[in-house]
Amino acid sequence: MNTTPRMNARSLWSRILIIVGSIAMLVGALDPMEGSLIILPGSGLVALGTFLGQSERRWIAYRVGVFLLIAIGVGAMWGLSRVGGFGGNSGRSNWWGLLMLPYLIGWSMGIWGPGSPRWLLVLGIVVGLFYEVMVWKLVTAAVPRLITLGPGTFVISLLGVLTIGGCISRLRNRTAERQ
Repeated sequence: MNTTPRMNARSLWSRILIIVGSIAMLVGALDPMEGSLIILPGSGLVALGTFLGQSERRWIAYRVGVFLLIAIGVGAMWGLSRVGGFGGNSGRSNWWGLLMLPYLIGWSMGIWGPGSPRWLLVLGIVVGLFYEVMVWKLVTAAVPRLITLGPGTFVISLLGVLTIGGCISRLRNRTAERQ
């Protein structure tokens, strides 16, 4: 019995799912609130593609872990949004925002995680720079008007720096491995 065509089809579907899921995670990052509806299924596609590709167990566990982090954080974000948010006049302190951190951490880990292709790492750096430019614009707009910026500004900047750092680190490790 020849299983080569079946294995090739499985490998092809694995690559397609990982590519489509990765693109969804990048596109959704441009607007993290509404983009979560794209990022969550995108991370699920990456996890499924990793599983179908019969990767090492640790890679599969990593991708499933990323999906779970994103799912928990997105659930918290949409749940908090449903009950009126946090901070301001909502009656809930800004500390409730910590419930959304798994989403941000999972997204970043999904971009620069093991097995991420070079193109994803490069585009991850671009998205990280996009976040830094957003923060810079917020800060420069707030300073002349003496507006206080909330902790969300710091979190966005930190997410951008961590994503850029993770992507650069992966790219450097790949270069070192080739030499």
